[in-house]
Amino acid sequence: MKQSVRISGSRGVISNTLRACVYAAAVGGVVACAGNSPLNETVNAQGVPTWVSQGSNIFSSKQARVFHGVGSAPMLGDFSLQTVTADKRARNELNRILASFVEIVSRDFIASGDAAESGFGEQDVARQIEQLANIDLAGVRVIGHWQDKQNKMMYSIAEMDMAQVREAIMSAGILHPGLREFIKKSGDNIFDRIATAEE
Repeated sequence: MKQSVRISGSRGVISNTLRACVYAAAVGGVVACAGNSPLNETVNAQGVPTWVSQGSNIFSSKQARVFHGVGSAPMLGDFSLQTVTADKRARNELNRILASFVEIVSRDFIASGDAAESGFGEQDVARQIEQLANIDLAGVRVIGHWQDKQNKMMYSIAEMDMAQVREAIMSAGILHPGLREFIKKSGDNIFDRIATAEE
């Protein structure tokens, strides 16, 4: 049976939650405030949302191919600061997952035999990962929050879909041209091969 996991507490906690939601809206984030997201309806035996227990990953469903970054933050004395910190760590996690994906794609590119023709070699892999920091990932959204009732740890999940990643890479023009073309041609197939499938 599915159940919602909600933050409970005093009026002060509720007020802080509201302030965090208002802050998130003010900075343009499309977020689900803690405990109110449909994401939190699917839980494990301990009542922890599936996305929290799974952590950062890449996920394939019938609707989309998405990168998920999950970050957390302990109690920091201010609910808004805690939420913003968890959001930032979730975005950093998404960047880490994306870097791992680009590394896999780069090595597949080399293995395909096409890389040599475009002047791309093993020595270029690390450089491509470093260049990711210069790509504007404007499509990243924080889509949910959950707070553990016992230890008050706040969890955030950030998401970006494969189509947005591909568009950002193509628009930036920073990565090796041969690798960009390979991502355009084979990125979805590689994603499907390594992604966690929807059950």
